[in-house]
Amino acid sequence: QRHGVEHIVFTGVAALTADRKWITDGKQRIEQAITASGLRHTILRPVRFMENWLATDSVLDGFTDGVNRHVFAADKPVQSIAVEDIGAIAALTFADPNRFAGQELELAGDAVTPAAAVAAIAEATGRPLRYHRITRGEAAALGSAITTAWEHAQAGQGWHVDIPAVRALYPNLTTFDSWLATTGAAALQSLLNA
Repeated sequence: QRHGVEHIVFTGVAALTADRKWITDGKQRIEQAITASGLRHTILRPVRFMENWLATDSVLDGFTDGVNRHVFAADKPVQSIAVEDIGAIAALTFADPNRFAGQELELAGDAVTPAAAVAAIAEATGRPLRYHRITRGEAAALGSAITTAWEHAQAGQGWHVDIPAVRALYPNLTTFDSWLATTGAAALQSLLNA
C-alpha cells in the first residue's frame, strides 16, 4: 500500500483436507492479512511440487540409499505440480489482474501413485529404486506435523484439485511423465550418481 503496489499474487499451499483445516498455519495467516489489506490480489495454492523428488536435505522426498520415503499410501494417487507451471500461472494473473482479482486458485498438474512414480523414475534413470511408506511410529519421530499428515493420508485425505480446470487455464500444464522426460530424469540421474 505504501509503495503503490496494484496487485499482489501470493503463492501459499493447497489444503490437504477437504475442510481446509490442515494447511500451513503461517501461509494461512499471510492469506488472511492479504485479504484484509483491501489490496487487489490473487492467491495461488499449489499442491506438492514435482521437484520434491529432487530433495537432498529431507527425510521425506528425494531418495536415500535408493529409497523414497513419505507419508502417502503407495497405491493412492498424489497430486503434484511442476514449479515452472506455478510461475507461468502467476504470470497469467499479473498479465490480466482484473480477470484474476480476488480469486483463490488451487493448482495441480498430475496425480500419480508414489509406487508408479518411483517405478517411472527407476526406469528413466536405470536405477533400482523403491518406495517406502513410513509407519506412524516413524512419522511420530519426525514431529507432530508429519504425524498429522500421515494420519490424514491414512484416513484417505489428500489434495483434490480440479486438474482439467487448471489445464483449461494453462494448456501447457506439465504432467509427471513430461516433467520426468524434460528435466526430472536428468536431474535425478545427476543426484543419484553423486
